[in-house]
Amino acid sequence: MKEKKSKEFLEKLLEKQTKGQLKPSDRFDIPCQDMPVQDEVERRDNINEVAQGYTELQARLEAMRCIQCKNAPCIKGCPVEIRIKDFVGAIAEGRYKESLEIIKENSLLPAVCGRVCPQEAQCQKYCTVGKKFKDPTKAVSIGRLERYVADLDRDNNSIPEAGAATGMKVAVIGSGPGGIVAASDTRRAGHEVTIFEAFHKSGGVLVYGIPEFRLPKSIVKKEIEVIEKMGVKIVCNFVVGKTRTIRQLMKKDGFDAVYIGVGAGLPRFMNIEGESLVGVYSANEYLTRTNLMKAYKFGDGADTPILNSKKVAVIGGGNVAMDSARTAVRLGAEKVYLIYRRSEKEMPARIEEVHHAKEEGIEFHLLRNPKRIIGDESYRVKAIECLKYELGEPDESGRRRPVPIEGTEFTIDVDTVIVAIGNGANPLIQQTTEGLKFNKWGNIEVDEHCRTSIEGVYAGGDIVLGSATVILAMGQGRTAAAAINEYLARKKPKGAAS
Repeated sequence: MKEKKSKEFLEKLLEKQTKGQLKPSDRFDIPCQDMPVQDEVERRDNINEVAQGYTELQARLEAMRCIQCKNAPCIKGCPVEIRIKDFVGAIAEGRYKESLEIIKENSLLPAVCGRVCPQEAQCQKYCTVGKKFKDPTKAVSIGRLERYVADLDRDNNSIPEAGAATGMKVAVIGSGPGGIVAASDTRRAGHEVTIFEAFHKSGGVLVYGIPEFRLPKSIVKKEIEVIEKMGVKIVCNFVVGKTRTIRQLMKKDGFDAVYIGVGAGLPRFMNIEGESLVGVYSANEYLTRTNLMKAYKFGDGADTPILNSKKVAVIGGGNVAMDSARTAVRLGAEKVYLIYRRSEKEMPARIEEVHHAKEEGIEFHLLRNPKRIIGDESYRVKAIECLKYELGEPDESGRRRPVPIEGTEFTIDVDTVIVAIGNGANPLIQQTTEGLKFNKWGNIEVDEHCRTSIEGVYAGGDIVLGSATVILAMGQGRTAAAAINEYLARKKPKGAAS
């Protein structure tokens, strides 16, 4: 009955639209379309995707909520500057193929970005509809619409064309989101492009860091197939800095330009007592064992060693912490505690992820922080001692600083602790690349065009920013690719007549 009414509502809106009578007030009256999700109890026992995607009816109704602002403020929140109002408008009119083509002018990862990008803090933050209701959660659901049209193209029929061959070679180090964009944009310019990936599978953090229930690996594989069909070569099990240095790639292998997008994969710990006990994981290790090495397939062909945890404490308040906690639930943990030293308001995790975590029974211990991890006689985790906190004045991040309350220690019985408080830069590139400048945190220094201190070498993503979202890394990959294309346009191919 509800669907029938929605169809009738859509038909009336379409009739008004055809006659040019659809006003902003009509669009404001269209209710936000909720994303269908897997049952909150059933999903605790499987790794299938939680968000199920819009129906066609939902997609068109949600798209019609967009008032098609002339100045399109949403674009300034998009690091890759997708023509948002145009692709959303095409969905409203049922032109789905055209909508996807508009997105792919700027992004080859629409199915990925539609699922994992924090749109509420980026494009949707500037949406006029959200501002009208003074609530970013009531903005037009740009990400969900992007996902909708991307998922319609299951056969990857929309492949951008590569330009005429230039005779130039580009090496891209790392096959994460920034590397994929840099590779696709330089390939579109006609350069010969090779991606070098350290792991045995391509996709970077999209494969090893984000769980299956949030981003199915089949989706990542499909997106990567697009750049392969464009002619980009991908070489796995190739560790730049060990297998080959950057200098060797350029001097011996003949690459004219290099993009470094290796991410920041060195886990940070708290430097507290007990972090070396058996049962303490970095979030990186825990998620990599689960996602890339399929530890969730107990007794079903995967021999990845991972604890069969019953009581788990996850430290942190970002998306990685949520991913770790929700993964622990799916691996059979009876109790999962999320310990965060600030309040929920200061959590950097996406609102949707926090909501899903609570639905799945994860217990939030806010304004709390670990003081030490307690082990048994076998050096295995048996408990975690925490201290209560209160919020003080804002720090350099703009968030109120957590201040410990002395004498408020308490313990929680756990057998596993997952530390999800961020990552630093892997020092391998720094140790093996003379002349490449780094800051005091070990991140590569670049200018506004992502150029490094070495001619022909560019960098972006976490290795530059320290911590970035998928779309921010993509934005830097785009900036670097534009600079590479400009640089190579001025450089003569090898063997060219002088």
